Amino acid sequence: MNPVNNMTKYSLRSWVLVLALAPTILVGILLGSYFTINRFYELEDTLVEQGSNIIEPLSIASEIGLVANDREATKRLLAAAQLNKSTLVKSIAIFDANNQLFVTSHYHKDFEIMRYKEALNTLHKTEIEHVGDSLILRTPIFSTGPSAAPANYDIQTDDGQLLGYISIIINKERALLEQHRAAVAAFIIVLIGVQLNLLFTFRLVKNVTQPITEMVRVVAKIREGKLDARLDGNLIGELDLLKRGINAMAGSLSEYHDEMQQNIDQATSDLRETLEQIEIQNVELDLAKKRALEASRIKSEFLANMSHELRTPLNGVIGFARQLVKTPLHSSQVDYIKTIERSATNLLGIINDILDFSKLEAGKMVLENMPFGLRETIGDTITLISGSAQAKGLELVVDIAPNVPDNVNGDAMRVCQIINNLVGNAIKFTDSGSVMVKIELQSQSEEQVLLRCDVVDTGIGIDESQQDFLFQAFGQADSSISRRFGGTGLGLVITKRLVNQMGGQIGFTSSPEKGSNFWFSLPLGLGQFQIGDSLPLEKLKDKTILFYEPRVLTHAVLSRQLNQWDTKVTHHQHIPSLLTTLNTAEAPYDYVLLSCHGFSDAGQLVSTLNLAKTKTDCLVVLYDCQEQDALTQFIRPNADVVLSLPVSEHQLARNLLYPPMEYDIIAPVTIATPAARQSLTVLAVDDNFANLKLIDTLLSELVTTVIAVNSGDEAVKQAKTRTFDLIFMDIQMPGTDGISATKQIRQGSMNRNTPIIAVTAHAIAEERELILGSGMDGYLPKPIDEAALKDVIHRWITRPKFTHFDLHTLNWDLCLTQANHKADLALDMLRMLLDSLPQTVTAIQTALSQNDHPVMLSTIHKLHGASCYCGVPTTQRLCQEIESALKRETAVEDLEPEILELLDELTKVESAANQVISQLSAEITDDQKNGLL
Repeated sequence: MNPVNNMTKYSLRSWVLVLALAPTILVGILLGSYFTINRFYELEDTLVEQGSNIIEPLSIASEIGLVANDREATKRLLAAAQLNKSTLVKSIAIFDANNQLFVTSHYHKDFEIMRYKEALNTLHKTEIEHVGDSLILRTPIFSTGPSAAPANYDIQTDDGQLLGYISIIINKERALLEQHRAAVAAFIIVLIGVQLNLLFTFRLVKNVTQPITEMVRVVAKIREGKLDARLDGNLIGELDLLKRGINAMAGSLSEYHDEMQQNIDQATSDLRETLEQIEIQNVELDLAKKRALEASRIKSEFLANMSHELRTPLNGVIGFARQLVKTPLHSSQVDYIKTIERSATNLLGIINDILDFSKLEAGKMVLENMPFGLRETIGDTITLISGSAQAKGLELVVDIAPNVPDNVNGDAMRVCQIINNLVGNAIKFTDSGSVMVKIELQSQSEEQVLLRCDVVDTGIGIDESQQDFLFQAFGQADSSISRRFGGTGLGLVITKRLVNQMGGQIGFTSSPEKGSNFWFSLPLGLGQFQIGDSLPLEKLKDKTILFYEPRVLTHAVLSRQLNQWDTKVTHHQHIPSLLTTLNTAEAPYDYVLLSCHGFSDAGQLVSTLNLAKTKTDCLVVLYDCQEQDALTQFIRPNADVVLSLPVSEHQLARNLLYPPMEYDIIAPVTIATPAARQSLTVLAVDDNFANLKLIDTLLSELVTTVIAVNSGDEAVKQAKTRTFDLIFMDIQMPGTDGISATKQIRQGSMNRNTPIIAVTAHAIAEERELILGSGMDGYLPKPIDEAALKDVIHRWITRPKFTHFDLHTLNWDLCLTQANHKADLALDMLRMLLDSLPQTVTAIQTALSQNDHPVMLSTIHKLHGASCYCGVPTTQRLCQEIESALKRETAVEDLEPEILELLDELTKVESAANQVISQLSAEITDDQKNGLL
C-alpha cells in the first residue's frame, strides 16, 4: 500500500499531537529509566560495601577463635556484630577448613545456603551470591602466624594457611524498597512532563490546526463548485498569507468558471452538429458493413458451389480416364489419356489453391497435430515432383542435417504443401543447374524443435524492384512470367500464410540470373515415439564402398550420409579415375555406387557397369535421367539395385542392408487382372449421371452388388426395402439432399446402423463438419480416387468391434484418426504405449509414496503426450487434469484420488490394448499380404 495514502487517513491535529507527544514521552521514559537503573546499581553497590565492611573485620577477628577452637568467644563476637546491624544482617556463620559449621550468631533454619559449594582452596577473597531477597557474602579466614593453626588445618593458599571462612546473609529488603521509591519518583516526574507537554500542544493545536482545518473546509467547498466560499478572521504569520491566497484563488476560479461555461455552451452547439454528421456516417458504415458481410457470405457460398460444380465434372473426367487406361490401348492412346488425366489433375490443383487461399484469408484453415516421420514425408513429397526436375535435366538434392529429429508432431500435409510449392517454383523457374532442399535444426527443447528449410536454385532470380510484390495474391514478379511459365500466383502467398499460421517465418534472397534462396523456419512438436521401423545401421560400419558421382552437390550429400554410417568410401568424380580404380582394385568392394551421369555413350556405361560388377556383389546405380529406354535396356540388366535420385537416407540404407531380389521396373501398360470382388451390397446415390455411372463402374469392380439411384427420395425408398452393407451418398441433390436423406434413413429404415459415406465435391472445412455432424460416418471427396474408394470400403466393412471394454477406455476409431488413418501406425503407437505402461505405473507409484513432485510431473507429462495419439480419452483427460494441477504447485498427496483413478484406468487400458493388438495384428498382416493396406 502506498505510504502517502496512509498519511492522508490521519488529520493534521493527530499528526501534531503525535509529533509533539511522542518525543517527550520517549525522552522522559529513557531518562527516567536511565536514572532509575543507575539508582538500582548504586543501592546494590552500597549494600555490598556495607556487608564487606562487616564481614572482613569479622574474618580477622575470628582467626583467634578458630585457632583456639573457642566457640563461645567467637559466637559472642558474631552476636555482637549482628546486633549492631540487626536490620541489615540476618545471620552470620563461620565454617572451618573442612567446610563444617564452626559457630553461628543464632540459629538459622538452613545453613546450607551459607555453605561454600566449591573447593575451599578456590576462595581467595570476599565473594558475593544473590539468593532471593538476600545477599550472601563469604570471606576466607587466613592464619596470620606460621604456628598458630592447629595441626589438622593443612589447607595452604597463596595468601597463607586457610583456617575457614565466614558467611553472612545480608537483608536486601530496604535496598529493594529504595529502588521502588526511585522508580515511582521517576514515573511521576515523566507524567508531570507529559502533562506539561499536552498543555502546550493543545495550545498549538488551537492556534494552528483549527485555522488549517477551516481552510480545508473552504477548499472542499470550492472543489464542489461553491466558488463564493471565503475565509474570515485574523490569523497569525504565514497562515494569514495562506488565507489571502485561498480567497484570491476562489475569486479567480469564479471568473474562469464563468468564461469556461460560455466556451462549453459554444462547444456543445458545435458538437451537436458534429454528432449529427457522425450519426449519418455510422448509418452509412453500418450499411457498408452489412454489404461486406453479405459479400463475404456470397463469396463463401460461391466458392463452395464453384468447388462442387468444378469437382463434379472433373470427377467424371479423371475417373473415366483412369478407367480407360485399364482397357486395351496402343501407346499413343495411352499417352493421350494420361495427358487428359494430368490436365484435369492440374486444374484440380488450381481449384485447391484457390480454396486454400480463401480459407487462409478467412482464418478458417484448421491445422492438424499428428506424429509423422519428417524424412519419409519430405522424401515422398520430393519423389512426386522429382519427375519435373528430371525432365529439365536439373540436379535435385535433399540435404537433411544429421541432428534433425525424424519423429515430429504437426500437420504433415501442410508441411508437404509448403515444400511442394517452394520446390515446384524452384524447378519451374530454373532452366539449368540445380535445386537444393536443405533442412537444419535451429533449436530444440523438451517438447519442440525449430527447423529451418532453405530451397536454393540457380534459376532466373528475381529483380530487386519486383521482390516486394512476390507474396501478394494473384501476383508474380513479372507479368511476362505468367505468360512464359503459367501459374495463378497463389502458391507463394498460400505458403507464406501457412507458415505464419503454423508459427513460423518465411523469407527469401535473390539475384537476377543467379538464382534464389527461399527459406522458412517452422516449429514442430517433438514426437515421443518412433515412426516406422529402425534399421541396424551398425552393420554398415567398416563396409568398403566405391562411390562415383560427378555432380558436386549430390556427391557431397551422399558422401556425408555414407561417412555418417562409418563406412570406408573411395570417392570419384571423374570417369578416368573411376576406371583406373576398378582396373587396379585387388580386393572386392562390399558396395559400388555409380551415378548414370558423365558417360559418353551407352557402350561406355555398360562396360563400366560390367567391370564394376566383377568388383562387388552389390552394384547400386543412382539414376535420375529421363531416358527410360537406357534404364530398361542397359542399366537394370547390369545392376543389382537401381535407386532414383534424390534418394533418402532411409531408402539408401535399406537397399544397402537388404538388396531387393527383384526391381520395381516400370512395366508397359497391361490389362490388370480383375481382383476378387467382395460379397457386399452397396447403395450409390448421385444426381449427376456421369458421376453416378463412374461410382457404379468403380464399385462394380470391387463388390458383387451395386444399386445406383439418382435422388435422395429414391435412396430412402431403397433403404426401407432392403439392407445394405455400405451406402455412398452425394450431398448436393435437388429435392431431398444427402443430409436430409441420411436423417430419414437413420430414423426409420432397415439401415439405421449401416455406414453412410458422403461423396461430395464440397471442400470447405465447415461443410465437412456439417456432413459428419449430420449422421454420416465418413467422407470421400471428389474426384474419386480408386485407391481411396478401396480404403473406405475396407475400413468400414472390416472395422473391428470390441465389446469387452468401454470405448472411453480405448477407442480404436479415435486411435486411427489420430494416426492419420494408418492402421499399422496406430497399432505401433498402441504397442509402444503398452510397452511403456509397467515403467510408467512404477514411476507414478514411487512418486506418490515419496511425494516427489518433479518426478510425478515429468512422468504424467510423458504419459499425457503418449495418450494423445493412442485413442485413450479417459487416460488423456486424467493426465491433463493432474498435470495442470501439478503445474499449479498442488501437492502430490492432495492429488492422490485422481492419481489412484489414473492407475486403475491404466490397468483397464493395458487389458484393452492387449485385446486390440491380439485381434488386429493378424488382420493387418493378412491385409498386407493381400495388398489391401
